[in-house]
Amino acid sequence: MSMPLLLKGFEVEMFTGRPDGTVVGCAAQAARELEGFVTEPDHRNLEYVTAPEASYATQLRLLLEPRRRLRAWLAPRGLTLLPGSTLSTGDSRRFERSDPKNPYHGYIEATYGTRVVTASVHINLGLTAMDQLFAALRLLRCEAALLLALSASSPFVDNRVSGAHSHRWLQFPLTPPQVPLFSDHQHYIDWVETQLAAGTMQNVRHLWTSVRPNGDHRPHDLNRVEIRICDLIADPAELLAVTAYAELRLQQLLRDPGQHDPLLASSLDLQALAELADANDRQAAQASLEAPLRHWRHGQTITSRAWLGQQLAELAPLARELELEDTLAPLEGILQHGNQAMRWLQRHSEGEAIGAIVASDAADLVAREEALG
Repeated sequence: MSMPLLLKGFEVEMFTGRPDGTVVGCAAQAARELEGFVTEPDHRNLEYVTAPEASYATQLRLLLEPRRRLRAWLAPRGLTLLPGSTLSTGDSRRFERSDPKNPYHGYIEATYGTRVVTASVHINLGLTAMDQLFAALRLLRCEAALLLALSASSPFVDNRVSGAHSHRWLQFPLTPPQVPLFSDHQHYIDWVETQLAAGTMQNVRHLWTSVRPNGDHRPHDLNRVEIRICDLIADPAELLAVTAYAELRLQQLLRDPGQHDPLLASSLDLQALAELADANDRQAAQASLEAPLRHWRHGQTITSRAWLGQQLAELAPLARELELEDTLAPLEGILQHGNQAMRWLQRHSEGEAIGAIVASDAADLVAREEALG
C-alpha cells in the first residue's frame, strides 16, 4: 500500500508593478484591503500563504484563488504581478518601508538594507516524527542547490545583468552565516538557544537558511520542513512540479533512511556536509543548471542538470505509484529549455531589453494562470 502524500503549503512573495515591468509598491494598502495578504518590510513585495493540504490539485486552487482576487484589486490601479526574484528594473538603492513604525522592520532595514528585498516561494512539507523531520532536513539541505537550480529567476537587478542566475540567493543575508546539519532535535534546540543568547538570531524566526525546521513553537514544537532557497517560481504548475520532486525525495527517504539520510549514507561527516551544501548553493546561484556541484554521498563533482536527470529517472517508478507523473512533468521542460533565469538571459543576449522581458513574461503569467483554471 502506498504511503500517503505529505501535507504541503506555500508562502509566495511577489513584486507588484506596472505592465511595462516597472516595480511599484502597494503591499501595505493591499494587505489592509484584501484578506490573506501580508506585508514584507519593503512594500514593493507582498506575500500570501496557502493552507496545508496534501492534494496537488487542491494546492493549485489555493495558489490561484488569492492571485485572482489580488489581480482584480491591482487592475484598476494600473498594476500587475511581476515575475522574477529581484528588483529587475530597479531601484535597489532605496528601502521603501511598508510599516515605518515596526521596530523589527527598522532593524531589518538598518542591518540588511535592500539585500532582503526579494521575492521567493517557501515550500513547507509536513512531518511530525522528529527523527523523520531531521532526516528530511539533512537530505533537503544537501540537495537544496538542485531546487535553486530549477527555480532560479533573478539574473537581473537595477536594469542590468547581475552576473548570476539567482542574484537573490547571493545577495540574501544568510543568518547566522554558518548553520550546522542537525543530528537530532536536541542538537537543534541547543543550537538555537545558543544563537539567541549570543544575539546572532534576534528571535526564533531569524534563521535564514536554505532549509529549516518550522512549527508553532520553535525550537520545541515542530511539524514541517520549510524549503527557503527557491527563487520565485511564478508558474503554479512549475511550482507544484518542483514540490513534487522534493516530496518524492522525502518519500524515498521515509522508505529507506539508510540509503537516503546523509547522516547514514554519506562518506562525509556532518560538518563537511554543511560546508558542501553551502558551497553547492553558491554554485547553483551562480550558474543554476550548469553549476558544478559536489554530490553529498561521496564529494564527487556533477552538474546540477546531470544530477537532476539521474534523480528523475530513479524517481520515475515512485512517481507512477504515487500518481505524480503529470504533476512532475514540467521539470522535463525546465531541464530541456532552461529555468526562467536562463531563458531571460538568452533573450537579453539576443537584444531584448530587460524591462521588455519582464513585461512580456508578466503578461504570459496572466494567460498561464487563466489556462490552469
